Amino acid sequence: MHNLITMSVVLLLLTGCAVGPDYRAPSSPEPEGFSEGRKMIARDAGQQLFWQGFRDPMLDDLIDQALTANHTLEGAIAKYERSAALLYGAQRDQWPSITASAMAAEQHLADIERSPPGTGPDRVQRYQAGIAASWELDMFGRLRRASEAQRAELEATGADLVTIQVALVGQLASNYFELRGLQQQYQVALQSVALRQQSLDIVEAQVQAGRSTEFDEVRARAQLERNRAELSTLQANMRAAMHRIAILVGQPPTALVDTLTAVGALPDTLPVIPVDSPGEVLRRRPDVAAAERRLAAATARIGVATADLYPRFTLSGFLGTLASDTSDLFASSAESRSVALGIDWTFLDHGKVRARIEAAGAESRAALASYQQTVLEALEETETRLVRYRRAQEREERLALAVTNAEKAVELARARYEQGFVGYFEVLAAEQEFTEVRDEAVRSRTAVVLTMVDVYRSMAGQPG
Repeated sequence: MHNLITMSVVLLLLTGCAVGPDYRAPSSPEPEGFSEGRKMIARDAGQQLFWQGFRDPMLDDLIDQALTANHTLEGAIAKYERSAALLYGAQRDQWPSITASAMAAEQHLADIERSPPGTGPDRVQRYQAGIAASWELDMFGRLRRASEAQRAELEATGADLVTIQVALVGQLASNYFELRGLQQQYQVALQSVALRQQSLDIVEAQVQAGRSTEFDEVRARAQLERNRAELSTLQANMRAAMHRIAILVGQPPTALVDTLTAVGALPDTLPVIPVDSPGEVLRRRPDVAAAERRLAAATARIGVATADLYPRFTLSGFLGTLASDTSDLFASSAESRSVALGIDWTFLDHGKVRARIEAAGAESRAALASYQQTVLEALEETETRLVRYRRAQEREERLALAVTNAEKAVELARARYEQGFVGYFEVLAAEQEFTEVRDEAVRSRTAVVLTMVDVYRSMAGQPG
């Protein structure tokens, strides 16, 4: 017994070895900067949350609701808690497992089982109680590698959770501003319908007076109905946006219709987002972090598989009592104890073990490729969204000039009409062009706001 315990202590002292490759984070490409970064967005010195920069209390409230009640987010939190529980289990595997047991049994003996056969009692009763302990001596790091893999999986799941939070905030903000943009387009469309109705009224009056033809009337009516049809499309799109916003905050589709029906404006000012170096952006992005942590987990699992090439040593013990009568169960003579050192070695299954090692290595290579692809896609996404934001700003600036000129054209047309130089149709044409340019300007402003939200998502803005 003494030699067995001594051997176990020696084996325990040797458990500092862990087979398999030690993980090193791979390097990733880091360009000097984004092509449009410095031209666009100054660094924010404050600590406000991204969406607060829009200064829209309703948006703030909706995002707060989404971050607490969105069901997809709840599912991600549950997955994170599951990973945390699995990590705890993996860590506990490195320590002794202790169980308590009790047993009461009665066995009927056949004649041949009696000693001598055919004599003695034909029934045997047995009572047992005790505590058993088992401890795998992690000499080659199998359990430590398993714990290392599970910790990396937990960190990857945590990064997935942040990814979902960022995506949720971005999606909700996008749907909200799409709704506000549609509402503004609807107001412009109403003005266009009113102008088309005026045009039709004038044509009908001229037809009755014999100064116009049925062709002009039919064409004017067709233009009016076309504009009215656009109202129906905008109404459907607005209601769909309201439904989507409600789902994102964890409510039934129609729950927020009354709240969101009131027309709201698009933001006059946009939040300030810091444009860091590509390397900083990659370090902040949770999808990149999740891919890197899964690579770490896959690397650790190579060690788990490699450890099967070596023997497993298990130290086990039992302390309890064994008696044939309950009154003797706790007597000193019923005491039972044992200590054992078990060795399990699957060397005869060497081919199967090697196959598992190869599979783990392939999984690691796949994880590395996935990480590298995630990095490249993150850089591409950020570059593209920065460019789109910049071009959307340029388009908005040009359309603002177009609106100014179209408005001036309306003023000139009205003045010339009052002076008798042009007919009223020229005035209506100028007004219609003005409403169309205003509609384009509203769409452009919406695009600027939405691309700003996309930039936030690309920069992996934290949801707080």
